[in-house]
Amino acid sequence: MKSIQRRLSLGLFGVLLVVGLLLAQTSLWLFELGLRRYLEVGLRNEAEGLLVSINRGSDGLQLDPQRLTPSYGRPLSGHYFRVEAAGQVWRSRSLWDHELAKPAKPGLQKALVNGPQGQQLLVLRGDYRRFGQPLSITVAEDYSPLLSSFRRVQYIGLGLGLAALLLVLFLQRLTVRNALRPLEQARQQIAQLQDGQRAQLETQVPQELEPLVAQINHLLSHTSDTLTRSRHALGNLGHALKTPLAVLLSLAGRAELNAHPELQATLREQLAQINQRLARELARARLSGEVLPGAQFECAAELPGLFSTLALIHPRDLQLSWQAPPGLRLPWDREDLLEVLGNLLDNACKWAASRVQLQISVADGRYCLWVDDDGPGIAVAQRDAVLERGTRLDEQVAGHGLGLGVVRDSVEAWGGSLQLQDSPLGGLRVAIELSRGAGSKRSTPQG
Repeated sequence: MKSIQRRLSLGLFGVLLVVGLLLAQTSLWLFELGLRRYLEVGLRNEAEGLLVSINRGSDGLQLDPQRLTPSYGRPLSGHYFRVEAAGQVWRSRSLWDHELAKPAKPGLQKALVNGPQGQQLLVLRGDYRRFGQPLSITVAEDYSPLLSSFRRVQYIGLGLGLAALLLVLFLQRLTVRNALRPLEQARQQIAQLQDGQRAQLETQVPQELEPLVAQINHLLSHTSDTLTRSRHALGNLGHALKTPLAVLLSLAGRAELNAHPELQATLREQLAQINQRLARELARARLSGEVLPGAQFECAAELPGLFSTLALIHPRDLQLSWQAPPGLRLPWDREDLLEVLGNLLDNACKWAASRVQLQISVADGRYCLWVDDDGPGIAVAQRDAVLERGTRLDEQVAGHGLGLGVVRDSVEAWGGSLQLQDSPLGGLRVAIELSRGAGSKRSTPQG
């Protein structure tokens, strides 16, 4: 959300800056254009006043100084003129020793002209006829004070514009933050879903988000219902098979089969394996229970129940123990870790002589899980083979569990690694190393 706010703020800042500069420059240009037109009217009036000041004398045309504006007689006053008529040139005393050049074209000149003492002059040339003779009158006015005023206006406008821009950005940030707050709340709720802290998203959201929230809640409900039906179906199937299996076991012990001891032994062995596997799966289904979507694995809450179930499945005098940091929560799906740890611990219990131990530690942002037993272990030359997908160790190497290939697939799906090592207890150690960053990805073990 912060990146969205940042992009929106930068985008709005750029747009407002460009639009503000364009508006400011356009406003100043239009204002200066209007002012020049206003001054042009005044300069034309001055030129016409000079035209009226020209009279016919004994020596031809003469300029009557009594009819001139006083500012033309004050040196460097900012008001100047130059009159050319019948080969004569009259200049205002205000020019002092500066020469005002005659513009090439009549009318108001677009470019400012350099005047005395660095003044910038706005110049207008007018062509007239007086007493039948052509006249050229050039009048000028100092434009420097207006330029200074324009600069002050620009600086003041720039400061006010920046202040207004900052105010707009602040208000825009508040508006965007308030507008995106429902999305941030939805993101937090989705994170809570992943942590198993809630089962549904809140429906009190803006109208624009209602379809999205409704679809997510519908998907969550559908997923939960599907998972519940699958577990119920598994339980029902197991309970439905237990009675026929008990009947078959009873029939296998009848006297009619005593004449075929090999067939009887094989039948009893296979039925016992089916019954044992069915008991394990039913125990896992009972252990899973009803969980929230994406619930994470809390060691203190899950491991005691898991070890109690293992003790029921393997009613031998086994010493089962586990160690984990207090309050440790593994950032992986509870169901997935129950499947992985249940598989590994079940194998360890099946082939251990007297001890099975689980250790979980966290170091340098990585989680390490070790499952140790004091059983016969696995030869080093056979460890790669037994990790092949679908390989069952009790079918290839007598005395060594099953399902390690499935566990390896689950660990690799989480971006971790699985190794078979010699256990300090004398048997096999299954060492799993997982990265903390991969815990945010929910994965389903492949069976």
